[in-house]
Amino acid sequence: MTNSEQPRNPLHGVTLERIVTDLADYYGWAGLSDRIPVRCFAVDPSVTSSLRFLRKTPWAREKVESLYLYMLREQRRNAPRQP
Repeated sequence: MTNSEQPRNPLHGVTLERIVTDLADYYGWAGLSDRIPVRCFAVDPSVTSSLRFLRKTPWAREKVESLYLYMLREQRRNAPRQP
């Protein structure tokens, strides 16, 4: 499938690594741990350990993807309007 086949799916073509990295950059590991209380975000957090956990844990991956979509909406809302 190409992007043109899923034009309204913001997760299409975005890797889990990109999602975790963007969330960690936006919220910080502590903020991410506050929002999704899992050990991989709270204790010695890293992208690698998070990916390992999330690939094995569907419920946590769903929460991360949902938070990513929320973050994208928040960024769009807070973006300066173009005249």
